Amino acid sequence: MKYLFLFLVATLSIGCNSQEKKANDVTQPVQENPAPQIGQYVVKVFEDSKGNLWFSTLEKGLARYDGERLHYFTTNDGLPSNRLTGITEDEKGNLWLGTGLGVSKFDGKTFTNYAEKEGLLNTMVSTVLIDSKGTFWIGTWGGVFTFNGSTFKPFPIPLPTVDTPINKDTLNWVTQITEDSQGNIWIARDGHGASKYNGNTFIHFLKKDGLYSNNVTEIQEDNQGRFWFGTRVAEKDNPDPSKRSGPGGISILNGKEISNFPEIKGINTNDVYEIYRDDADHIWLSTINNGVYTYDGDTFKNYNIPIPIMSITKDKKGNFWLGGAGGLYKINTKGAIINVTQSGPWK
Repeated sequence: MKYLFLFLVATLSIGCNSQEKKANDVTQPVQENPAPQIGQYVVKVFEDSKGNLWFSTLEKGLARYDGERLHYFTTNDGLPSNRLTGITEDEKGNLWLGTGLGVSKFDGKTFTNYAEKEGLLNTMVSTVLIDSKGTFWIGTWGGVFTFNGSTFKPFPIPLPTVDTPINKDTLNWVTQITEDSQGNIWIARDGHGASKYNGNTFIHFLKKDGLYSNNVTEIQEDNQGRFWFGTRVAEKDNPDPSKRSGPGGISILNGKEISNFPEIKGINTNDVYEIYRDDADHIWLSTINNGVYTYDGDTFKNYNIPIPIMSITKDKKGNFWLGGAGGLYKINTKGAIINVTQSGPWK
């Protein structure tokens, strides 16, 4: 996790530059609030089936807004770590949490923790998925594991041949696991691109196939069956700091062809940590220093969010919640960009 920490800290000092060709800039003023932020790093925003909003932070544990107040859960309440990453909900309403020390289940009252004793060989969890068959997939900084509710099993993935340097510290970092509309499992990896698993075999997608970078962070299917890939800048993990440069950002797979958007510089010269598809089938794209873009199938629109964004969620009321390195922001139903702190504003 140290690379994520160091990189995000560095990017906080980078200014936003949203003057991009073919992108409509949304210029609503950001409302400032001096109250403490929800967290310095809000890496996941999740709305549960009851309408509660949950925020995982890298330093303050898990926060919940229930419509009335904000409440934090930490190691004092039973979490194994205050470093929270993934959040998902099972069919019984339990929350499953990825943490810096394994996986935790929260039933609304009690945290039940799972780690080495249950077979999780690497406890630095980065992503958690429950697929349509009820299988638990756990992505860590040491590969992928499946989970049957009580024990973990390593899920080996073949390493494709890559022509870019691999940093040993991020060699097995699994950045995302997601399921597509056909039931295929997609796995994003740092340095080894993206892998599609159909239940029997793997297909790999790499920089040499057209991706901007082998450092894949996000994968999202759109309503046309295309796949959007978010990446970090090519060769960012090159052991030689002088060679950590190149393109990064958004690539799109349509059938067998991978293309990019070179005319929108904000999404091809940036690291992308979140791709979100909303209920209107618009695609939301985060960047490190160019705010957030939306794509409606025809044009891009830019929201000038002043922090690097790592998570986007639309709630049942139509508000968009954006967590990132620097706190939490909301784009309300009128399009206003609001910094939501521990004191709000929530309404």
